[in-house]
Amino acid sequence: MMKFANSIPGMEKTTNYNLPFLPERESKPREKGLTMMMDKGLSLTQARNFIESSLAYTDLVKLGFGTSIITSNLREKIKLYRDAGLKVYLGGTLFEAFLIRGLFDDYIAFAKDLGIDTAEVSDGSIILPHKKKCQYIEKLAKHFTVLSEVGSKEAGILIAPAKWISMMKAELEAGSWKVIAEARESGNVGIYRPNGSAHVMLVNRILSKIPGDSILWEAPLKSQQAWFIKTMGANVSLGNIAYDDVIPLETLRLGLRGDTFFQFLPEEYQKLKQVADE
Repeated sequence: MMKFANSIPGMEKTTNYNLPFLPERESKPREKGLTMMMDKGLSLTQARNFIESSLAYTDLVKLGFGTSIITSNLREKIKLYRDAGLKVYLGGTLFEAFLIRGLFDDYIAFAKDLGIDTAEVSDGSIILPHKKKCQYIEKLAKHFTVLSEVGSKEAGILIAPAKWISMMKAELEAGSWKVIAEARESGNVGIYRPNGSAHVMLVNRILSKIPGDSILWEAPLKSQQAWFIKTMGANVSLGNIAYDDVIPLETLRLGLRGDTFFQFLPEEYQKLKQVADE
């Protein structure tokens, strides 16, 4: 007998068919398996449509880079997201834009005035001594849930794995809820090579010292999302996801897309993969 409209384990959203062997997803509000959508200037209508279609699969919304300064109906959009139970925050580049102008206190006031309770600390565009960065994290953690970003936005700047690890540890100790591994929206810096492929050794070194559940990996490209899911499973936390890529990402997490099709199927199904590859 066919069974329809059953729930995915850990998901509020129901499925349209009870398909076996879907991996279990964490329940919301969750600490791992997070999806961060990057809003680069969606309209109110687009934001409403996004919530209608993708709320069950989204945990955080980042108002990308400095878009919050010029986005129309900003307060209304933030309220839409927050009323839907989403954590919404200003892009780290905007934090840096306030900081370089000596307006840190204004940044706090601006975020509070918008009704935001989450903040991102980054130093991808400016030179900021790491001790000072951790002090900003400590100060913001008194008012907000803090995410802090590690890595440079500039192509060609390589940070030694040991330094990535020491910075992530210090920022978590300073009060960051999650540390973000930098990749930009282009996905070709930080934890990735210029061609978009992952720095595998770097990622493995980081994971040997930092709990995976404490890291949100920026992964704007499908190939990067699939790599992390294959490497760390369905409940890896991923960010910088385009608004129309959130549902496609969830299908990757569940093995409902070619890139991860066999990832969660029992071993006896793997022989079918071998036939398909021949």
